[in-house]
Amino acid sequence: MEQYVECGSSSGASTPKKTSTPKKRRNLSLRSNDSTPKKRRNLSPRSNDSTPKKRRNLSPRSNDSTPKKRRNLINSFSDRPRRDSEITTALNYGSEEESDEEEEGIAELAVPRIARMFMDEDDAEVNERSANATLERSPQSPRPADCASTPASPTPVSPTAMEPSNKFQFEWRKFSTPQIEPHLRREPFSQISGPTVSFTRPYEAFIAIWDREIMEMIVRETNIYAQQLATTMLENGTICPSSRITRWHDTNVNELYTYFAIVLAMGVVIKTRLTEYWNTSNDIFSTPGFSTEMSYDRFHLLSACLHFNNNKDCNSALLTRPQAKLFKIKPIIDHLNRKFSELYSLSQNVALDESLTMWKGWLEINQFIPNKAATVGIKTFELCESQTGYLWRFEVYAGHDTSAFQEDDPVSGKVPALVLRLLNGLEHKGHTIWMDNYYNSPSLARELKIRGFDCAGTLRTNRQFVPPELASITKNDMIVGQLLGCTSGDVDIVVWRDKNLVAFISTYHALLATKCGDTVKPTVAQDYNLNMGGVDRKDQQLAMYPLERKRNKVWYKKFFRRLLNASVLNSYILLKNQSWAHRKFRKALITDLFTAHRAPAPNSKTIATSVHSPAQYSSINPKKTDRLRRQCVVCKKRTVTYCKTCQLAMCTYTCYEPYHTAH
Repeated sequence: MEQYVECGSSSGASTPKKTSTPKKRRNLSLRSNDSTPKKRRNLSPRSNDSTPKKRRNLSPRSNDSTPKKRRNLINSFSDRPRRDSEITTALNYGSEEESDEEEEGIAELAVPRIARMFMDEDDAEVNERSANATLERSPQSPRPADCASTPASPTPVSPTAMEPSNKFQFEWRKFSTPQIEPHLRREPFSQISGPTVSFTRPYEAFIAIWDREIMEMIVRETNIYAQQLATTMLENGTICPSSRITRWHDTNVNELYTYFAIVLAMGVVIKTRLTEYWNTSNDIFSTPGFSTEMSYDRFHLLSACLHFNNNKDCNSALLTRPQAKLFKIKPIIDHLNRKFSELYSLSQNVALDESLTMWKGWLEINQFIPNKAATVGIKTFELCESQTGYLWRFEVYAGHDTSAFQEDDPVSGKVPALVLRLLNGLEHKGHTIWMDNYYNSPSLARELKIRGFDCAGTLRTNRQFVPPELASITKNDMIVGQLLGCTSGDVDIVVWRDKNLVAFISTYHALLATKCGDTVKPTVAQDYNLNMGGVDRKDQQLAMYPLERKRNKVWYKKFFRRLLNASVLNSYILLKNQSWAHRKFRKALITDLFTAHRAPAPNSKTIATSVHSPAQYSSINPKKTDRLRRQCVVCKKRTVTYCKTCQLAMCTYTCYEPYHTAH
């Protein structure tokens, strides 16, 4: 005898009414009044079952006041042959076909089909027959064909019910038989995926993201910050003649591109210490290319003065707390989000998950995620393409803004609002969003369906609007491979017993199961494993080229390197050339950056004919006569004089003439 669990009541709410239950009845959802012996109750069908003729109901009965004859008609509705109109309704459920009763001459609205049911709430009626919904249970040992999708179990045909007029009113019922194929319920995808601009070289794809506008902004802010830093050190008396800041001169766009190229090269040539990159000794550890492009002191000085936003523009009174925390890196975040979304169109399957940039120092926005490789650090919520790992949009976690929360609106919470912000601009294009149980909920799934999305993923059964019959089930109530499920028409919930109990939510998968080998899985579980790893795929590719060093004193500069690394991966995906391997792409990009922005070599003839003249270094403090002192290149003593042409410190009377005679 097939077993099932009723869900819902005649009122259309998602919570059943509390009624009295006979003591001897074995209740699946209410265990407080259960007098069943301690021996485990087997919920699977038995071959030698002595079940009485009357069906055993495993859920509390509602106080149904329906006349007896009407109840018999409702209960026997699924046993009678279906009419032609009912067959047509079941086959066309979720399709784009419209009924013949529409008034001629009225154009169809370009909105998802699930949104049409909320437009005329006054005309919406709820079919009473849909109130007696059931949770469908798969047989104990289904035997579908290997790697072929089949319904979990044949169930009685339920009458077709109209959708609720309230957006967040869920009427859970059993799945119709035969079940509708997922591709018939899925939103049609109307997007041409891939790069919006064609590129031929790695340099072109990288420059499309890091264009001259953003580079000039970084140059301007870096020069301003270098002056502020030198002024602060002079006022505090912390500057000394050997400080690198005394040798600062304003940077430019070409030098900044060269700096980026050196940083990218450090991800390909990995060393444990920064000074080892400038090793020019004749041994196996020599890397003379770094010192050829830029001196170590200049690289260190650029790293210290690199800046993205003027500190004087930070007005805490006009910023929220999360905005103030991200003020230093905010221009880079906004620029990359805009460029990433403009240059690429996502395919149908998109993964939404969090990523972590390691930061073990003290930081107020630090997060702990044990299942990530970094474990602790700066968390970002990211929207990535499932197939390639292209980072389309991201948001740095700095605390949730709950100012817009409304109690009567389930999707105004911090997590649903975050999902809708990341998906802004993708509405009504047919994308399928894959999320884990941190984000998924029935209310969010319906909201996404109305906006033209499909969504699927794992689900926490304690979420709002989840049927209590499913929320109260434990893994001891089911056998391995068993499925339970229910649908509200546009949102499906499936509970699967594997080693543990796993719940899934989907907008189109229904209760279809797949058998590969000896394991029976719901189809939504297999699709989830294939499409959920977009963010993890991105992190795995970035881990091969670690630009962000383990030790860093400033968190936003380390996070900037993480974003720079992600932009290179996006550039690689934008090129979309199968002949380029990822490592080959990075090496070609570094070479192109050096070639296009290398400083011109000094002309030897000009240096030879130029006039050499001695000069004194500037004063440390304008109010004092003390001047900077540096080591003489000849006698190694500290001196205040140098050669203007050679830019080398040397004693004027004892070392100046011998040095120029020898060189």
